[in-house]
Amino acid sequence: MTDSNLDISMPTMFKSYFPVYLLSGLFSLAFSGIYIMVVPLSSLFWPDEPYHALEMGFLITSMFWVISIAGLFFGRLIDKYSRTNILFLISLLRGISMIMLSFTTIGLGLRSWLYFYVFTFIIGFSAGGNFPTIVSLSHDLVPVNHRSRFFGIHKITRNSFQLMGFLLTGMLIYFNAWRFFFSGIGIAILISGILMKLKIKEPKRGIQRSELTHILQEESIIYKYQLDRQMMMETIFSKTNIVALIEGIFTSMYMGSLTILFLPYIQTEPHNISPLATGIFLALFGLTGGLIINLLLARLSDNMSKEKSENRLYLIIFSVGGGALTFVLLFFIPLPELTVEQGNDILFIFSHPIIWLMGLIYVTTSSISALYDINQPPILQEINLPEAQGQIMAINRLLESIGFGSGPLIAGILIYFTNQNYQIVALLIGLFSIPGMILWIFGIHWYQEDSKKIRKILLERAQELKNENS
Repeated sequence: MTDSNLDISMPTMFKSYFPVYLLSGLFSLAFSGIYIMVVPLSSLFWPDEPYHALEMGFLITSMFWVISIAGLFFGRLIDKYSRTNILFLISLLRGISMIMLSFTTIGLGLRSWLYFYVFTFIIGFSAGGNFPTIVSLSHDLVPVNHRSRFFGIHKITRNSFQLMGFLLTGMLIYFNAWRFFFSGIGIAILISGILMKLKIKEPKRGIQRSELTHILQEESIIYKYQLDRQMMMETIFSKTNIVALIEGIFTSMYMGSLTILFLPYIQTEPHNISPLATGIFLALFGLTGGLIINLLLARLSDNMSKEKSENRLYLIIFSVGGGALTFVLLFFIPLPELTVEQGNDILFIFSHPIIWLMGLIYVTTSSISALYDINQPPILQEINLPEAQGQIMAINRLLESIGFGSGPLIAGILIYFTNQNYQIVALLIGLFSIPGMILWIFGIHWYQEDSKKIRKILLERAQELKNENS
């Protein structure tokens, strides 16, 4: 698949890269399951004791921290060694660790917690290399004009499995079969990792770059360049990369605040919509409606980038601004005031037309925001060398994790000091989108300069490789 002009249908793309999508989905399912089980796990570790917020909070926070830091470690490996081997190693670490969690001895207090913590730490560490590996692999596996579709399907798969994780975990906890979750998902990850290794062939580094495609078609020619200090300063620390890195902090703060703001708003007084009704709402509007729209937007993004690659930047700017605006609108809809009993009545809740209007706005804000995730990776791929794909994504993920992790804290502080005035908090959170929009507006011109610089370097290297082969 080196012809970027060849149109690949969505079903064909899903089939071609299915092992990668499946593995990513199972990774997401495993993480979401651990995340939602913190309260039940506390009661298993410390029976008949109140919720141990400090220990369980530190467990989840550590996972986020180690993910961001481990990305830097994996970034160097990704740019030097086989991406499929690294992804397979990650699947081994995560799969085995999930299985080991199923053997946790309950009721031992801190000893139970420490055992569980060790393996969740390993899961978090391995997770740090997941997305940078997939971005680097897709750079050489997916034609440039199909990247948004690739990342669109990737995002939909992860979100779908994440929701499955919430529902599946809830059911297994109800039937006291939580060990089956860890062992079953662990085995599924191991099988999926083996399937990925067997089905996905490691591509030549740089094979999808138009400057290198022709010369790398020769079997004997391999792209062997490695990133040195000088080239790192010239490319990774380019103006557009710096824009993406700084912007990512602000945008992640905004995106990291969404769930922590929206869920308590609809689940507490005076709306009292139950967690079960909330889950059905998210499944109905987040998956069924968002699925089709996200695929259409991914295709639109690829088509627009064929004309001018910088069109992806305009879509990112629209995504950040439009997503924030529609998100704020969610908090100005006159939701019905419900009793706790009414909030548990699914049919009663969905009998209100205003709930369907909220769902429509939720689909809109989710879909617009998705333009960011399906257009930012292709932009970073375009302005970085083949041997720098893992490292730039690792650095970007590190800063985004800092912003995303700060979002819930900022939202919580604002909710406290505004006496739970969610409308004011939503407006303030929405303001975090403005720096990102401004930075990307400046980045439009810099992107063209940095893209030309990368193309020039690769054309020179293509000539070097040709001369060496001669």
